Amino acid sequence: MPDIKHFDPEAALEAAMRLFWRQGVAATGVQDVVNATGLNRSSLYATFGGKQDLYLAALRRYMQQWSESAFRRVAEDGRGLPAVCDFFADLIEVRCSGEYARWGCMMVNAHAGAGPEDPEVRALLDRQHQLLRDALEAALTRAEARGELSPHTDTAAAADALALLAYGVNVRSRAGADPAALKRTVSAALGAMARQPDH
Repeated sequence: MPDIKHFDPEAALEAAMRLFWRQGVAATGVQDVVNATGLNRSSLYATFGGKQDLYLAALRRYMQQWSESAFRRVAEDGRGLPAVCDFFADLIEVRCSGEYARWGCMMVNAHAGAGPEDPEVRALLDRQHQLLRDALEAALTRAEARGELSPHTDTAAAADALALLAYGVNVRSRAGADPAALKRTVSAALGAMARQPDH
């Protein structure tokens, strides 16, 4: 007889993802996962493996559900600099209000937590970072073509800087930063690279 699961693995993974996202892998014990998912330990281990395996699965799920779609919107948006502005506005809104306020970004939290020494975690974090900065560079390249950037702007270096700014927004929002202050910082950064009107 095949082993029939009497639970929804996707729902369990979603619950585990939210748990790791909210409190980090180091602060999450197996019993916390059991409590959050409603599974017993044997079902948990049989389906997902150990805690680290479950954490990796949760990170991948987060990337698919949250990161990749957001980065794709920026990369495929033809508006140039306004697309970058909207990306940061949406980021600040979701980090500072609503159901996930003050949770930060699960991937950025992983950078600061105890997980990055795991090669598989590090590979996911590197991929996330590359997707982010490539999406920003694509938008900045369009902005440059539209004449929206100041002359001699290095779009690759600017994308690197904006990716780091996105990390900063995630970390500071998790620490309770005022969204208005975050918006002012982003506006200053984007304003510094925008073409100034001719007088």
